[in-house]
Amino acid sequence: MNLAEGRWNGPILDNHFHLDKAGRYLDAALDFKRAGGTDIVLVHKPDFNNLPIDESAIRLAYEGTVEMAENTRTEHDLRVRVVLGPHPATWVHQAAELGFEVAGELHLSAVEMAIEFCDENLAVGVGEVGRPHWEVGDEVLEHADQLLTEVLGMCKQANVPAQLHLDANGEKTNEEISKICDRVGFPRFGAIHHHADGNISKQYTHGLTSSVVVGRDAIKDIINSIWQNEGGFLMETDYMDDPKRPGAVLGPKTVPKRTQQLATSLIGMGIDAEASLSAIHVDLPDALYGEYE
Repeated sequence: MNLAEGRWNGPILDNHFHLDKAGRYLDAALDFKRAGGTDIVLVHKPDFNNLPIDESAIRLAYEGTVEMAENTRTEHDLRVRVVLGPHPATWVHQAAELGFEVAGELHLSAVEMAIEFCDENLAVGVGEVGRPHWEVGDEVLEHADQLLTEVLGMCKQANVPAQLHLDANGEKTNEEISKICDRVGFPRFGAIHHHADGNISKQYTHGLTSSVVVGRDAIKDIINSIWQNEGGFLMETDYMDDPKRPGAVLGPKTVPKRTQQLATSLIGMGIDAEASLSAIHVDLPDALYGEYE
């Protein structure tokens, strides 16, 4: 049993975690481990001071993320899955300089290369891709949705999940993205809404997989909607490892801490906490990404 005396002793996965060699890097991963964490989904973090402008630069950047994952496994005996892809903010910045067409071609090349890394078992998914999270105007958003439609079509063909960076317009965004998924035949389940709200009801998520950023009120919001959840959910910090923003978005210890809080809440509600936490930290990640090798 992984649950004893109300405490979860099983695997704990942070579904969206960044590392940076210029940041705390391995020390941040060690904080996660010491708090009880066992599994990280390491998501590629763009260098906005040095954005790639050709395929060789994209490959070099991806290889840096893969290397950080391997070093984290070796140094701290953590299980690390890798997700690679071009952040939508990268495309917005490049479109302003290169134009929509050239920036879009570079974006899709980056997705294609991320899929190649998946084929080589160096990554398990594409991300973070999607929409800019700030106000950009209708023209930019329309282009972003056209790109996302192509990206999800590519992920469907490759049979890989996608971690999505989206605007914070709640159910409206979830509904719009679900329609894009349906349009290209990409399963909503494989569309992982990164930095999602704690409302995990099916009516709110529209079938997307929520990766809930577990801030202070997240457990309360999860508990209030868990009866209407279908398909499960994941937990994340969106830890940035940015020396200019220490602790942003949430610190490395947060998911282990919130997992224990969720265990207490589930037990109090009479819900099978062991089954629920196994689903979050083992079963759903395995279903999305494949069993850890």
